[in-house]
Amino acid sequence: MHEMSICEGILQVIEDQAVAQDFKEVKRVRLEVGPMAGVELEALQFSYDVVTRGTIADHSKLEVINLPIDAWCMPCAQKVVVKERFDACPDCGSHQVQINGGDELRIKDMEVN
Repeated sequence: MHEMSICEGILQVIEDQAVAQDFKEVKRVRLEVGPMAGVELEALQFSYDVVTRGTIADHSKLEVINLPIDAWCMPCAQKVVVKERFDACPDCGSHQVQINGGDELRIKDMEVN
């Protein structure tokens, strides 16, 4: 379960920022996750609750922002959103689609005291 190590990394960022920005408590962490990030969201939530127990982020809420898979359709010459990596363009049906996003996994922001 790599979600546990992801959450340990998130906690490390939180602790580093707590020192740098002098805050004592985290209330909420918003995380952007793309569908191709390879993360099981339920396992991520469980791992976050376990990893943050007894830390500066204890009782904080992990909020996941689901991002789309952004792509570029070559025949249409426009940005499109697809549901899976090898989907056709939703407008013209072409498979000449270049994936440009959807594998993100990053902290967007934190609410702190």
